[in-house]
Amino acid sequence: MTITPPALSVFESLESEVRSYCRGWPAVFDRAQGARLTDEDGHSYLDFFAGAGSLNYGHNNPVLKRALIDYIERDGITHALDMATTAKRAFLETFENVILRPRDLPYKVMFPGPTGTNAVESALKLARKVKGRESVVSFTNAFHGMSLGSLAVTGNAFKRAGAGIPLVHGTPMPFDNYFDGTVPDFLWFERLLEDQGSGLNKPAAVIVETVQGEGGINVARAEWLRALQDLCHRQDMLLIVDDIQMGCGRTGGFFSFEEAGIVPDIVTLSKSISGYGLPMSLCLFKGELDIWEPGEHNGTFRGNNPAFVTAAAALDAYWADGQMEKQTLARGEQVEQTLLAICGEDPSAQFRGRGLVWGLEFSDPARASAVCARAFELGLLLETSGPQSEVVKLLPPLTITPEELDEGLRTLARCVRETV
Repeated sequence: MTITPPALSVFESLESEVRSYCRGWPAVFDRAQGARLTDEDGHSYLDFFAGAGSLNYGHNNPVLKRALIDYIERDGITHALDMATTAKRAFLETFENVILRPRDLPYKVMFPGPTGTNAVESALKLARKVKGRESVVSFTNAFHGMSLGSLAVTGNAFKRAGAGIPLVHGTPMPFDNYFDGTVPDFLWFERLLEDQGSGLNKPAAVIVETVQGEGGINVARAEWLRALQDLCHRQDMLLIVDDIQMGCGRTGGFFSFEEAGIVPDIVTLSKSISGYGLPMSLCLFKGELDIWEPGEHNGTFRGNNPAFVTAAAALDAYWADGQMEKQTLARGEQVEQTLLAICGEDPSAQFRGRGLVWGLEFSDPARASAVCARAFELGLLLETSGPQSEVVKLLPPLTITPEELDEGLRTLARCVRETV
């Protein structure tokens, strides 16, 4: 199947030039279910993008859709700021019983606003408030959001430039394996912390992604994360894990840091926490850090009750019995075997990933974009990541069937062969 792009007149004439995804996927989408989207001309697309990780349970998941429709039909509360509602109570109780308590995680739950960058901003603000310091350390190739505080701890030069003003109070350090194993972990970071002449202001916190999604699917080793937590404890810095894209089961466990056996001081969640693609985010933090004054951080749309409904339904349906993690790891092995075969045929390619997030990197950065463009022509949605868009990013729904996953991987292999 080769798809002919439609005319996109009103989008081109009226919508801002800032639009991006529609340029790589020039179709007018109309319906979606599970791991597939359909455009207005009836063409079907297999989705290895999943709403940038917002649709871990697929499009219009029937269990979540039923809960949402029932809630709307009974005139359940839609907008409630931070008022107490039955929907919020149900979500909090489910989150505590299904996620926090079984993992012995001591977190309070904050609803900072509807997006991931809202969660990051609240985490940074709280860390600075608790420690009384301004500086926050982030890592090379990090991505934490598009508002100014989040951009200050983001590595991508293109995105940082969009701020239009200096981005301050953030200091980058090398992510795991940044020097290809030639430099001991945290040598530079720890030397700066201990040297009174280094010029590094004592940080309030360190913020990290266990797997850098937008940065190129860079996977931090468990031992590196444990050493980072130890460094933070020794140096009186808070550890913030940004689990916005890699949480909610993307890497296997509900939280991406579970494998490393660490307990961050603060965790940010968004994207798939609502389960249905509805805007929602959380900032989780240890109880002793809850020093907020009422209303000190707020937002009009932090009480999106339909999102609470689908979030609770997702936790009940997919996380109460432990099967989701096993399934995701099994699907991940299926992806890994295909990528091994692809890289065996093409020495210019290499891959990395965990669970159901994988990256296929090419020595020629332009190759990744060509693979994604060809994939779209063949009915597969893929995006690139990395500072030069040199990585093909695989992010299928966690609920994708083995047959659908195999279909998409076969298409990917074909695209790699056809773009040499």
